[in-house]
Amino acid sequence: MLRKTLVFLAALLNSASILMLHPYPLNAVDSDTYHQLAIFGDIFEHIRTQYVKPQDDNKLIQSAINGMLSSLDPHSSYMDEKAANEMQLSTKGEFGGIGIEVSMENHRIKIISPLDNSPAAQAGIRAGDLIIKINDEDLRGQNLDSVVSKMRGKVGTQLTLTLQRVNNLIKIKMTRAIIKTEVVRYRIEKNIGYIRILQFSEKTYDHLKKAIANLKLKIPQKSLKGYILDLRMNPGGLLDQAVNVASAFIEKGRIVSTKGRNPQDIIHFDTHDKDLTEGKPIIVLINGGSASASEIVAGALQDHQRATILGTQSFGKGSVQTIIPLEKGALRLTTALYYTPSGRSIQGKGITPDIIVEQALPDKLKNSSINYGESKLLGHIKGQEEDQKGSGSAAYIPQNPKTDIQLQEALKLLRGEMTTHIKKSIHH
Repeated sequence: MLRKTLVFLAALLNSASILMLHPYPLNAVDSDTYHQLAIFGDIFEHIRTQYVKPQDDNKLIQSAINGMLSSLDPHSSYMDEKAANEMQLSTKGEFGGIGIEVSMENHRIKIISPLDNSPAAQAGIRAGDLIIKINDEDLRGQNLDSVVSKMRGKVGTQLTLTLQRVNNLIKIKMTRAIIKTEVVRYRIEKNIGYIRILQFSEKTYDHLKKAIANLKLKIPQKSLKGYILDLRMNPGGLLDQAVNVASAFIEKGRIVSTKGRNPQDIIHFDTHDKDLTEGKPIIVLINGGSASASEIVAGALQDHQRATILGTQSFGKGSVQTIIPLEKGALRLTTALYYTPSGRSIQGKGITPDIIVEQALPDKLKNSSINYGESKLLGHIKGQEEDQKGSGSAAYIPQNPKTDIQLQEALKLLRGEMTTHIKKSIHH
């Protein structure tokens, strides 16, 4: 008997916009498995009838489900109805919350970065802070989706986070606001177009096209030296948007492939647009905060020799999550791995820059842990190209562009100025 389930390919924490009708055969279950399930039922019944304090049956079952999924990898999880709905809203780029990107690291919730001008940023929350409590509720044992759901809520309501910053515990109170995720920013750096993509949501490609068009209008083509595509601190997002963005810079060819459990479960994604930059030189900036969809773009541009990648090792999240709707909520399950056009696995390795430029850290961050990487996550899937160095690096961008060493190095390269780093040819 076959059951048909609508599934969406997903990158990082967001559902992708690729819809498939996918049959899942119900494989035969052996007698030993039924025996183990019977043991589970016995334990569940003993807990609900004999434990010293009454427990909520639904919470017990959800905890068991989450325990099973967390034993697989850090990105597989169960979402209740509220969490599933909020995930769909987040891909549209607007929700009620405090504005932070988070990840699960060694069973703890770690802040990747606060969004600019968000309540979190204004309250002084920093990348690398660990969330210990929300409104005095201990988060131990809770999964990432549950924590994210608790931080979101009605605009105007308050919440308090207890954070661990290095060896100190601090409490920060904030008021939830409408978080409109700004996905693309751009500006002119003299004769260079600077474009920063903050995440890959439904409108990313549309905003990128507008950014490139406006930069072309403001900078004469003859004097335009090229573009800087800044993917630092970009946690990823929708797979189709990553393919669209890469297509905006590559005339033709493969962007990414996904390979599943079976050898025949291979899906290829190719370009479908013209090069909107008309062959101008491109430098892509990445760091330890560049994950998933941003690694797809960087890897494609690197393999096609369309751009020079500058910065530090990316996060290394090369796994695909399938969102499977359930009667109540949804299951997010890792079902495939990403591969660049040349066949390189992103998982646990990340993208290695053509030119490595370390970003200097301010004194207040030198003693804190702001190094990120899939290979550092407990229980992650080991990638076929993962080595002892692993993936990831420091994830930090100075607010002042003048002190942004990676940005300044990219500007020098595009302008043909002398640099202290090894200069590689910028591909056209």
